[in-house]
Amino acid sequence: MLMNMKDLLAVANEHNFAVPAFNISDYNMFNGIMDASEEKNAPVIIAIHPDELSHITTEMVKGIIERIHNSAIPAVVHLDHGGTFEQVITAIRAGFTSVMIDASGESYENNVATCRKVCEAAHAVNVSVEGELGTIGNTDSVETTAPDEILYTDPAQAKDFIEKTGIDCLAIAIGTCHGIYPKDKKPELRIDILDEIKKIVDAPLVLHGGSSNKDSEIAKSVKHGINKINISSDTKVVYYQKMREVLRDASLREPNMIQPACVEAMKKVAFDKIELFRATGKASLY
Repeated sequence: MLMNMKDLLAVANEHNFAVPAFNISDYNMFNGIMDASEEKNAPVIIAIHPDELSHITTEMVKGIIERIHNSAIPAVVHLDHGGTFEQVITAIRAGFTSVMIDASGESYENNVATCRKVCEAAHAVNVSVEGELGTIGNTDSVETTAPDEILYTDPAQAKDFIEKTGIDCLAIAIGTCHGIYPKDKKPELRIDILDEIKKIVDAPLVLHGGSSNKDSEIAKSVKHGINKINISSDTKVVYYQKMREVLRDASLREPNMIQPACVEAMKKVAFDKIELFRATGKASLY
């Protein structure tokens, strides 16, 4: 069941759970995430970064959408961290039902203007839009670096940002970092900031970069109002670690002999995240 982000997260916001947004970069990963979500009867967001999209191509998105149409669980196809207006339009034309435009590294005024422009284009075709305020580190696919100084999301500015842009959900900076957190830095969530933002905004809130935070912190963020949580590094690390193990057998050459074990390892992480986010069984609410 294909949905847009606005409608999907409205239910999560009302019932106080978070929908996992799993980044996928090949079709086996995608099928594994769908299988895990169906087994848990949980809604899911299939997140695809522009780098991942250039790898799998927009043609594969058609297959992703077809698989979702044939599933009983609600799902969104979401562009993760679109960096330009052109990338957003490419995703919309490919059939994505949700897009993120990340202009958080620009000035506040430019961030507002960019998000508003994307909303005007996306909302015209019933595609939802996610924006971001604050610093959560880079999204480089090779190396992750935490920002030297974390710029936490200002609650009052979050309210102003949502009102001025018309975005459907907001990624906030409360002490996480994209990727695996550097060993010399200690992640710690500012639940107090989350509480302040939740008091004054109605839009669903998103958490990026929680790979190195304690499960107890992530669970607490869900209880306090986070409705979407991105997962990329956690699943990919396990997927490819298992692939390295399997490939020690030099005689293997067929993907159907190599990848199934990798998918099963990844699914175990997906199961844990679905449970942690209180999303198990929540597909029945749609």
